[in-house]
Amino acid sequence: MKKSNSYSFRQTTLNKKAFQQALEIFELTKGFPKEETYSLTDQIRRSSRSVCSNYAEAHRKRRFRKYFISKLSDCDMENTETLVWLDFSYAFKYITLEQFEYHQNLNEEVGRLIGHAISNPDKY
Repeated sequence: MKKSNSYSFRQTTLNKKAFQQALEIFELTKGFPKEETYSLTDQIRRSSRSVCSNYAEAHRKRRFRKYFISKLSDCDMENTETLVWLDFSYAFKYITLEQFEYHQNLNEEVGRLIGHAISNPDKY
């Protein structure tokens, strides 16, 4: 793969943390019950990955401020959805309190980074 000299979305803290969250959610959900395969497991994996993919799309169009903010809003929406699935995961006792708190904190960190980008789009 040819390395680009331009600023990449992959270099941003937001992308790195969101990608970390998606990878860790994938590992976390490997132990979920089989009956959750097509519901909670798929949903939480999809929403956590969507944060990254929406950010990549937003970053490519960042010169168009309104579009950029709109796609960041999609990132925020997907990140919040991920938190809801974490709530269900804990409520159903699929994860421990320690796991829940760790992933909730990571999710909130991603949310703060998204919020910063929405409030300061010119810095991105």
